[in-house]
Amino acid sequence: MPKKALLLIDFQKEWLDKNSDYYVGDISSAITTTNQLLDFCRSQDYKIIWTQHIEKDTDDAFVENSSNVEIIDELNKKDDDTFITKNKISPFFKTNLEKELLGIEEIVVCGILTNLCVRSVVQDAYDRNFDIKVIKDCCMAFDDETQNFTFKDLKATREEIEFLNLSEFIN
Repeated sequence: MPKKALLLIDFQKEWLDKNSDYYVGDISSAITTTNQLLDFCRSQDYKIIWTQHIEKDTDDAFVENSSNVEIIDELNKKDDDTFITKNKISPFFKTNLEKELLGIEEIVVCGILTNLCVRSVVQDAYDRNFDIKVIKDCCMAFDDETQNFTFKDLKATREEIEFLNLSEFIN
């Protein structure tokens, strides 16, 4: 039974759609880094958990059954990974995430958007007493200022959380 889990938050095609209000730009380097993180965590027997955001009652963005809610093709997902669909910012809200994390002591978090759903899962996991590591270069926000402020603010208010780049985490 794994004691550690990797949470991959909302790595969905919506963020890569140039016609979407949610387009985050070129994240190819983060995708490469995230695949390296996935490979490392798999080799260390982490439970792999993906979240997918779906908006209810909309035809604007993150539309149910649209290709934009699918996980980004270039990411190394596997059929036996755990997939959680969520309809609110927090992956804990009205999902089975808490059940999936039974027995898990440490979570490693990455995803899109750093200042929204990533931040939310980190805060909610912190309140549930998980040991938390955030892999900074596997997280994306719309701009560096927002990204850096989010990490700085979370660290200032929850000093036990570790914020690492992939190279620091692996070593």
